[in-house]
Amino acid sequence: MNVHAAGDLKTTGLTRPDGAPLRLNSQDFVAIDRDRDAKYEATYRPQALYNRADAGFHANNDTFLLHEVATNLPIYRPDTGPTDFHLHLPPGGFQLVLVTSGAFTFDYDGRFYNVGPGAVMLQSAIVHRQLFYTWSGLSTEENLKTPQTVVPDPISMGYSGKFLEAFITDPTTFPNPTIVGPDQIDEAETPRVAWSHPLHDRPANAGFWLQDPLALDALFKPLSDSPIKSATPVYVRDIGIEIPSGHLVTGHIIATDPRGQSLLPKSTSTAADGACFAKGEVVIYRVIRGTAEFSNKAGESFELTAGDVVTAGKNATSLVGVGENTQVLRLGLLQGMNNLRSWTPTQRDEIDGLAAQIITRRDIRPLRTEGKPVGYLYA
Repeated sequence: MNVHAAGDLKTTGLTRPDGAPLRLNSQDFVAIDRDRDAKYEATYRPQALYNRADAGFHANNDTFLLHEVATNLPIYRPDTGPTDFHLHLPPGGFQLVLVTSGAFTFDYDGRFYNVGPGAVMLQSAIVHRQLFYTWSGLSTEENLKTPQTVVPDPISMGYSGKFLEAFITDPTTFPNPTIVGPDQIDEAETPRVAWSHPLHDRPANAGFWLQDPLALDALFKPLSDSPIKSATPVYVRDIGIEIPSGHLVTGHIIATDPRGQSLLPKSTSTAADGACFAKGEVVIYRVIRGTAEFSNKAGESFELTAGDVVTAGKNATSLVGVGENTQVLRLGLLQGMNNLRSWTPTQRDEIDGLAAQIITRRDIRPLRTEGKPVGYLYA
């Protein structure tokens, strides 16, 4: 048993990260991760291949990691089934998931959610598990080449499940405690449990967030007087993460329809706010599909295609053009990230060792499909 297992967590030095301060790169830098150089590795689970945007991660002082997660094995195998109940404790509690292919079922704090392409979640130090995902049956090589999208059309939902995931710092540097191991899960009871714990440093008002891609607040809006060149109209979707992240990160998707088609779920009653492109001390663009053209401060241009990522200082690069049938995720890393600290290796190991002993409150939900919001015991 860990030495702090029976102690008061408030007196153990584990309730807040106490490592080195985080520092966004304030220089005019540009780092590009090309899809052609991608390395997909089963880093954490055999059924999931991870492709990290490492060039941008390291250029930005290892403060913010974006990677693609591609499921690659059927869920019915003994080593690939539902995950255990666990949580992640990155600085600020920031963990973003954007589904781009297939379909998933997640258990969050006693409720379950079926999600497909375009769904956005901030997991925010919430106890959860991945219960289900789709698998196409294709070979690994073919599976990694299937197109990705933020529009939940029937074809894209039939592919293997994929999502983009982002953390503040590297998952190996912060605690990821298991709350209920796979052998201890009671399927009639455990998935109905809501939990709370004190071991997170989420900013004020931060919390769980889920945006359905067909919800009114997720509709794409036209970008009027657009500085972005395009043969077809440009639309922007606000994925709504700035407030629930505690003003740590903003998120938008810039997109165009296929020529002659109307693919994007959209609203033309109001225009998109172009001011969103000014937010971020560091900005990250990830091309989900199509092509995008960028220009650096020297006026030199470069093109990104599907799977490419550029990470850059605030004014070091600009999105100047997009092709048809293009979708680009833009993340703006805000000044508040510089107020966070990393966990020390000792804190990380002790919290992982405590596992379920970090939980201070539990509640059983009568229904898993409705009721109090996810995270209600954290207040």
